[in-house]
Amino acid sequence: MTRENEKTKETAVMTAMAKFLSDLWFVDDFRDHPEYLSEIFETILLTEMGDDQDLRIRMINSIRSSKMLAETLGQFSDKEINNACRKIMNA
Repeated sequence: MTRENEKTKETAVMTAMAKFLSDLWFVDDFRDHPEYLSEIFETILLTEMGDDQDLRIRMINSIRSSKMLAETLGQFSDKEINNACRKIMNA
């Protein structure tokens, strides 16, 4: 990771993000991840470990981030996402 105010090329950032999204999306169907995380976290909350407020906050933030990504990309087909990621990586 670069330091604050260190110059980077915007295209390098976009390419890295496109590769990340492409890899993430096609390893597993990310549309289901918010539900999976909710199930896992609900189970953890029933344990003594789940009584930790900081852990609860991190779990909620993880679910929120996962939902945001799934909602943002969920409107597109796998083919559309793949094509967009390839276009950005080849730009």
